[in-house]
Amino acid sequence: MWLYGKYIAILFKSQMQYRTSFILLAVGQFLIPFSVFAGLYFMFDRFGQIKGWDFQEVALCFSIIHMAFALSECFARGFDGFSSLVANGDFDRVLVRPQSTVLQVLGSKFEFSRVGRLLQSIIVLVWAISQLSVEWSILKLLVLLFMIISGVFIFTGIFMLAAAMCFWTIQGLEIANIFTDGGKEMAQYPLDIYKKWVTRFFTFIIPFGCVNYLPLLYLLDKTSGNDLPYMLAPLAGIVFIIPCLLVWRFGVRHYRSTGS
Repeated sequence: MWLYGKYIAILFKSQMQYRTSFILLAVGQFLIPFSVFAGLYFMFDRFGQIKGWDFQEVALCFSIIHMAFALSECFARGFDGFSSLVANGDFDRVLVRPQSTVLQVLGSKFEFSRVGRLLQSIIVLVWAISQLSVEWSILKLLVLLFMIISGVFIFTGIFMLAAAMCFWTIQGLEIANIFTDGGKEMAQYPLDIYKKWVTRFFTFIIPFGCVNYLPLLYLLDKTSGNDLPYMLAPLAGIVFIIPCLLVWRFGVRHYRSTGS
């Protein structure tokens, strides 16, 4: 963790060398999800509800997934740009260092401008909580925190899987965006508004539903029966990182340098 902290400090200082650029990027990152949220507002203003879900409830779901995505993009961006390390042969240098390859790739790049997206999500989260007629408890707040952390693990795992594919393809695969950007777009709504196969895919294959939809039912007192499975559902998001790490390790063992 000490080394990871050093990576963060160094890259933060380097990005702050161009403060105007950093501020403009952060403002841009604030406005992008804000425009999406504005579209959400106008849709609910027109239709009132979507399959029994109010605007404030969907806003809570929206803020959680966008917050997790912003944190992943900020701290796991190294995996997103991993193809350049492989194509340029720079991954050879990573392999000869006496540190974990995961740690070094994670520390190769941070996108601190994502603070704009994160700030927008925090504002929506606070607003949604203040508007909902839910009796909040310490346990519910912990589940809420757990949902965000679990979402970070899922997005980071997908970035890691996409990076691992570079060991065989050299170039990054844009198809991974279907599961990062696409998954974020799908998971910003409660999953029960989609068809069953979509709900099952994003629950049992890529467990976005375990991050937002299932624990959201617990937070909003919409569960039936035992609350425990809904409270523990975010665990699936953290477990998701394990096969991603195994695929990464398998890829590292079969890495062949480009000789660049």
